Amino acid sequence: MSRWDGKTKGSLAGYKIFLFFINTLGLNFAYRLLQLVTYYYYLFAKKQRSALLDFYQNILHFPVAKAKKLARKNFYIFGQTLVDRAAFLLGKTEHFTHVFENEQYLIDIREGGKGGILLSAHLGNWETAGNLLKGRVTPTINIVMLDAEVESIKQFMDTSTGGSRFKVIAIKEDLSHIIAIRNALVNNEFIAIHSDRYLDGAKFIELDFFGKKAKFPYGPFVIASKFDAPVTFVFAAKDGKYSYHLSATMPITDKLKPEEIARLYVAELERKVQEYPEQWFNYFKFYV
Repeated sequence: MSRWDGKTKGSLAGYKIFLFFINTLGLNFAYRLLQLVTYYYYLFAKKQRSALLDFYQNILHFPVAKAKKLARKNFYIFGQTLVDRAAFLLGKTEHFTHVFENEQYLIDIREGGKGGILLSAHLGNWETAGNLLKGRVTPTINIVMLDAEVESIKQFMDTSTGGSRFKVIAIKEDLSHIIAIRNALVNNEFIAIHSDRYLDGAKFIELDFFGKKAKFPYGPFVIASKFDAPVTFVFAAKDGKYSYHLSATMPITDKLKPEEIARLYVAELERKVQEYPEQWFNYFKFYV
């Protein structure tokens, strides 16, 4: 069974090649190159491909032929989201457009003055889409994440593109990230957390997910429950070559237990996975 180790996959050479082509030959050429690169990964990334095919066949109950076709498409779109991310950081934004379903919910959260907690998942590409909104909905978005990316890749991306336009709150064993989250909310900033992957040894909550028992990280839902800030579930999926569809749910303002928030989150996640099965980028089996 494949397990997530908290690290972004990919080599330093691969990042350099794609940044070069995006800069010199443009996005269209990078997308065409992706067809070869992602087909290679589809063939040789056996653990990720196996987990994805298992999800399509045994969770979504697609026939084998459809599952294989979706898996191949999934690898390609995932590659596109990485290229889109790099293109945006390089300032190549003229092609990108988006629509935001229920954008007013985030505006209302901002106007409330307590900050907001945005729970998302490895579905679509929230980072690029969030960059499109930066300054329009909120000046500051903090992403809570494991700071486990390969350092050489991280340094190269920072040097070549200026790095992410988001603030990063790294999860620490000393729990200092809790203080950073609190301070951000006091400053009326947004906190974004992916809530669909857990690491071995971390506390998890087991919930029904498409009729199977699945393990979700407990921490994001504890954070959503303990802080006095509205909670919404946000997703951003590609719905065209250069376009994204963003959505937000009605904010939770009542004091709910972590388990209650988790159940609401999973229900919304199921709806989004059914809508965009080819953009489910969680290549790790976390259900039984």
